[in-house]
Parts: sequence; C-alpha cells; structure tokens
Amino acid sequence: MSASRKTVLIILAFFAIYVIWGSTYLLNKIAVTELPPFFLASIRFIVASLIIFVIAKILKLDISITKEQLKNVTIAGFLFLTFGNGVVVWALKYVDSGFTALEISAQPLVVLILLRVLQGEKIAAMSYIGVFLGFIGIYLLVSQKELISQEGQLKGMITIFICMLSWAYASIFVGKANLPKNHFVNTGYQMLIGGIMLAIVSVSLGETWSNPVNWTTNVQWSMLGLIIFGSVIAFTSFNYLLKEVSPEKVATSTYVNPIIALVLGWWVLDEYISLQSIFAAIVLLTGVYFINTKRVLKTRITRS
Repeated sequence: MSASRKTVLIILAFFAIYVIWGSTYLLNKIAVTELPPFFLASIRFIVASLIIFVIAKILKLDISITKEQLKNVTIAGFLFLTFGNGVVVWALKYVDSGFTALEISAQPLVVLILLRVLQGEKIAAMSYIGVFLGFIGIYLLVSQKELISQEGQLKGMITIFICMLSWAYASIFVGKANLPKNHFVNTGYQMLIGGIMLAIVSVSLGETWSNPVNWTTNVQWSMLGLIIFGSVIAFTSFNYLLKEVSPEKVATSTYVNPIIALVLGWWVLDEYISLQSIFAAIVLLTGVYFINTKRVLKTRITRS
C-alpha cells in the first residue's frame, strides 16, 4: 500500500471514530429506552459481524483464524464489547448520553496510567499536567449534586468508569496481540464473539427479546445506525488505527466524541447541560490535550 493511500485511510478512520462514535451515545440512549441493554448490544454486534463476514466473503478475504488468534479476539471482544460496551449501554438507562461521553473522555488519562503501570512507560512533564487537569475535570464532572441525587446516577457513573478501564486495557492489549491480519476480519470475529457473550448475559438475566418489526421507528433507525456506522465502519476503523498508530493517539477521539454527544443529546433529547459540566469538559479535555500533544510531538521528532 502506498504511503499516500495509507495516510488517506488513517484520516478516514479517525473521522469515523471521532464523529460517528460521537453519535452512538445518542443512538444507544434512544434504543435503550425501549430495548433491554444486553439484548440491544447483542443484536447490534451479531448482525454487524454477519454483515462483515458476508462482505469478506464477497471480497474473497481470508477469514481463517488460528487458536491463538481466536483466544485473543475472544479476550478483546469481551473487554471491548461484552463488558466495555454492553455495560455502558446498561448505564445509559440512568445517565445522560452527553454526560456518559464526557466521563469516557478521560480514557487517555487511564491509558497513560496503565501504560506506566503495566509497561513502565515514563510520563513526560506535560503529561503530568494533563493528569492533574484530568483528575480535576473528573471531580468537577461527577461531584454535581443535581446529578448524584438522581436515582441510579451514581451507580451509572461508577459503572461507566469501570468500563473505561476495560476499554483502556483492551486498547493496549490489542496493540500487541496476535490477531487476524485483516482489520475487517479481526473486527468481525471480535463482534461475533462479543455479541454471543452478550446474548448469553442477556438470557441469563432474563431479558425480554423482541422482534425488530415490533420496535418503534426511532429504535429501528437507531439500531440500523449502530450496526452499519457505529459497528461495521467505526469499530473496523478503530481496530485498524490500533495497529497503525499508538493507543494514546487513538484515544484522542475523546476530544470530539463528548462535544458531538453533548450537542446531539441536548438538541434531540433535550438533555440538561449545566455550567459546571461545560467547565468540567473544558478542564478535562485540556488535560487530555496535554497528555497527547507531548506524545505526538515526541513521535514526530523521532521519525524526522
């Protein structure tokens, strides 16, 4: 692949995880108002994986997988999708979509800390400033009395943070794991296995399964958007980027995701945005900027 084509693919992939994923918070919020969370997530990923394998078959891609790769995609599928996504969808029953995106915007902070703990990476001086600002931003975000006092809000916030740890660890794991070489096929296996595990969780919890023809129009369109754009396109882009660039650069999607999620949640669902949430977002995203800017500059200097 030529360098120019690869650059274009990387740019398009970043657009997918920046913009498309920013809208999935809204789509999940709409769908979970009517559908059980683990059933919702299961259907989304199983259908998306089947679409991916059909496309792979048409394109005559090699979908073979080794035992080691199967083990690794199972781990990634669980961390990213079964736990990391399925439980976040459950938390959206209690937490606004924009607030959820803001909390998850702290993921680069978590990735940085995990890289330090697990791989002994040194933290640059600028990144220390980012960590400090990140913790302040998180505190400002979760300390709002009008939010904590709402039923299930605190439980939802804690759950989202745990899911964020799962995503951060999975991002580091996938960066070095032996996975199917084709990013499209890799995504298909992760979604299929993650979706099957979500289905098992759904049945175990006694969730009610329903026929899509009986869903409201808004939920049908939301699910379609989650499957095609949020899963097939965006998640494939995500896995592609994890192999082509560093995990902390991939995590910069959190600059854009919360802004899109906040605006869409306010515009479509009339979600409340407090001044403290706006200030917390500014502080938190500034911290994320400090964390990632230093790393991007160091990479560029080394390559030049």
